[in-house]
This record gives sequence, structure tokens and C-alpha cells, in this order.
Amino acid sequence: MKILVIGATGNVGSRVVEESLARGHSVTAVSRQPATQTDTARLHTVVADASDREALSHAGRGHDAAVAALSPWSAGGNDAFLAAIGAILAAVKQEDIPYVLFTGGASSLEIKPGRRVIDEQKEQMPTEALGPALAVYDAYKLIRASDVNWTFLSPAGHFEPGARTGQFRLGGEQPVTGASMQGTISPEDFAVAVLDELERPLHRCQQFNIAY
Repeated sequence: MKILVIGATGNVGSRVVEESLARGHSVTAVSRQPATQTDTARLHTVVADASDREALSHAGRGHDAAVAALSPWSAGGNDAFLAAIGAILAAVKQEDIPYVLFTGGASSLEIKPGRRVIDEQKEQMPTEALGPALAVYDAYKLIRASDVNWTFLSPAGHFEPGARTGQFRLGGEQPVTGASMQGTISPEDFAVAVLDELERPLHRCQQFNIAY
């Protein structure tokens, strides 16, 4: 499989690149900063901004899947993040990439039908602290309303570097850990779940989440 990874030098993206190569896939790794990896027969690195639709289209031509591993922090702010999500959706559609998996936060998960994590956060946090969570939720709404073949994967509440165990739980739109959101997952195992989904799709045009 040829996989386009956008945000390839970040906390999640770098692990997705490593997991993809370990499984024998070919990767085009796109990031704003030059990659530390050296190009090989199965790895091609591209320096480009995620909001540059033309650059993303060129980089993604002929790929079987894309992974968008971005956040408001890695993209340079909330507005830049939403611009990047729009550019990725446009590039995926233009190049007819069969599938794109977005990694994102937990703000769009449902605590119960009709009530999402972001609704809880609005009641518990000052408005000025909600910017990134609101941006991720707005991104989720853009993705869900698009006509590309997408998946949105959310991590547990505690997202901390650790080991690659291959052992975790998956849930759908409601947190697998329940309303407390007290679960943990490592970026290493998060990347395992990303590649599992790319290889054996179970959540096309759906959101799902992961925790230990």
C-alpha cells in the first residue's frame, strides 16, 4: 500500500510512518520541517505546509490512502489547522485517494446520544481555554460533511509516549472508557490502530476511539 502521511514528523505522524514502514508499506511523509529520516525505496519525504492544497495533491497522486496527523498546535493555531483540514479534503478529492484517516482529539466523542465531550467542556472550562477543542470539533464537522471516504480516530484522555503493546480497546463514537474519559493510550499503540484500520477497514465514514 502507498500511504501519504501528513504531519509526518509530529508525535503521531512519526509513529504512523514507523509502523507503516515496519509493515512493509511505502510512505510519502509530508511535514513543514525537513524530516530526520533519509529517503529510501519505500520512504519519500516532502517539505510542504498542510494548508497547501496543490502541494498535497502533487504529493498524494497515486496513493492508496492518506493519514492526516495534525492538531491545532502542530498546524500553527486553530485557523491554520482548519485551513489544513479543508486543503486535505480538497486534495484527497482532487486526486481520488480512496481513503483518508484523520487523527483527532476527543471533543467530538459522545458522552451519550446528543451530548458530546465538547458540551461538557463548555460547562467546565472558560471559553478562552476551549479554542483547540472547538477547532478539533469544527474539523470533525467539516470531515463528516465531506464526500470523501474518511475515518476519524480519537485517543483516550491521557495520550502519553510509551510502549508498543498491540493490546488496547476500541470504541465507536462513545468513549470506550466511559464518560470519565480517564483512559490512556500511547502514540505507539495509536499508530498500530491507524495501520490496522488502513489494512482492514472497519470504520469507514465513522469516528472511533482507542484506550487501554
